Amino acid sequence: MSTPLFDTVCFIGIGHIGASLAKAIRQHGLARRLLAVDASATAREVALELGIVDSVDSDPAHAVPDADLVVVCTPVGAIESVGIAIAPYLRKGTIVTDVGSVKMAVVRDLGPSIPEGVHFIPGHPIAGTENSGPASGLADLFKGRWQILTPLPGTDEKALKKLTTLWKTIGAQVECMEPQHHDRVLAITSHLPHLIAYTIVGTATDLETDLSQEVIKFSASGFRDFTRIAASDPVMWRDIFLNNREAVLEVIQRFTEDLTQLQRAIRWGEGDILEQKFATTRAVRRAIIDAKQA
Repeated sequence: MSTPLFDTVCFIGIGHIGASLAKAIRQHGLARRLLAVDASATAREVALELGIVDSVDSDPAHAVPDADLVVVCTPVGAIESVGIAIAPYLRKGTIVTDVGSVKMAVVRDLGPSIPEGVHFIPGHPIAGTENSGPASGLADLFKGRWQILTPLPGTDEKALKKLTTLWKTIGAQVECMEPQHHDRVLAITSHLPHLIAYTIVGTATDLETDLSQEVIKFSASGFRDFTRIAASDPVMWRDIFLNNREAVLEVIQRFTEDLTQLQRAIRWGEGDILEQKFATTRAVRRAIIDAKQA
């Protein structure tokens, strides 16, 4: 892109997602300058050493006023305090977005701090690894992945189009939906699987010492996949579960009922029920591969 889409982008929090987005924006020439604000001295040092951003500070007063795009990349539980901290320095016309995995909580906690004339467009890139920190940033992290935007009624169309262009340029597929619908969808596709992974790995660690060591030694692919998911940022996932409580509890109840049905089928030797269930879920896997989301 010959002319940058944004003059200055400021990241509030420069961890895995923030650093990945910063690298992608720089790679595609979408901004003239990249700034970051982070409370961690280590994160600030690494972000500068690796050239992820042009400057980094601990005080939003030194970075936010210059930005025409502010991307909040903190855990959802910290987003209310972030909104209060950055609000005095946001100028009219600036776009504020985020990367949180729960959108109703972001609307509730960040929305009230956004001044009039500032464009607030919540977002959630469905991408990431179990790694954290700016050193784990990947410029191609969002390529072929979904970026969900949850614009509120009355959102400025030009601002929405500009933000959509950014995500599409770095390779993401963009979808708009209502915040509440987003939270229900992600409760089943992301939040429940993480909860199950944490539970299974936790169960393994609670086994007798000898058996627990053998579980690690002889880990098959299924367990290895669960350990990868369970290695995700504990603070981020704590906040996700607490802030998407109703949707997560609903899908846990459904999952529990389905698990009980399988438990009964195993107990009574009902192989036809098991095979039918497994055939159905196998088809889902094939659909995910066909959609290039594997």
